[in-house]
Amino acid sequence: MSDDLVERFIDFLSYEKRFSPHTLVSYKNDLIQCREYLEVEYEHVDFLSADHAIIRSWVAQMLEKGTSDRSINRKISSLRTFYRFLMRENLLKVNPMLKVQGPKTPKRLPEFVEESQMHTLLEDHIRHEREDEGADPFKIMQAQLIIELLYGTGMRRAELINLEQGNFDRGKSTVKVLGKRNKERIIPVVPRLNELITKYIKEKEARGIPASPDGTDYLLQQPKNGKKLAENFVYTLVKKYLAQVTTIAKKSPHVLRHSFATHLLNHGADLNAIKELLGHANLSATQIYTHNTVEKLKNIYHKSHPRA
Repeated sequence: MSDDLVERFIDFLSYEKRFSPHTLVSYKNDLIQCREYLEVEYEHVDFLSADHAIIRSWVAQMLEKGTSDRSINRKISSLRTFYRFLMRENLLKVNPMLKVQGPKTPKRLPEFVEESQMHTLLEDHIRHEREDEGADPFKIMQAQLIIELLYGTGMRRAELINLEQGNFDRGKSTVKVLGKRNKERIIPVVPRLNELITKYIKEKEARGIPASPDGTDYLLQQPKNGKKLAENFVYTLVKKYLAQVTTIAKKSPHVLRHSFATHLLNHGADLNAIKELLGHANLSATQIYTHNTVEKLKNIYHKSHPRA
């Protein structure tokens, strides 16, 4: 019975809520882990008969095993969504998750690359690579485009990988991005990025890169087979380039998204405008970037004010 409920729930998230495959896997793994706990610790208890005390005992076990607070809260979030689904399907009258709280975790400020470091990366490191006679100019151009798109638009890695060539409007200097829950947004691109995308498309055509096997006209393609780029490829590439200019712990594509938002805010951009550019559903998700700006102001104050 529990397996059937989980599959129904995953189908609901996939077809009605349009959750990404990665998110679906996370939800399913969390529910399977909870189900296995119920089977071992409470022989005759399943999702429909578990009360808040039993679910709390699962949380307590994870804490005893040293599971991070962040992971526990994610699993609790998965269960909350699952039990709301069960209530929606009239399979339960009482939602046990209403009495389950996760461990409190301090908010982590998003890491970002300094503006001067991004300038060094784009103007010096990548330019020197282009001038290297032994380098493949197309690979360097593609790498530059990946970095500039992530930093210049704030789009997510998945949005970058699935970006279609037809979503780029050279005349209007915009790119249309399909975000979470299939929500579209239009992001402006600066003249430099507009020109780089145009050159890249022309170079693809000149090299005769084949169409993607799935029939989608992706902007960024693997040169040999025309397929869209792999997630690991983009992650490794970004990490390699960021390592050349920064020592921050995380060097992922998402750091460039954080950098995009932080730099906009530092230069006076309206928070609501940044929210729309990032594709956030709620302003609260965007407000975390204000903390970085406040920290910057504090540093300036302590360095500059005579009474500091």
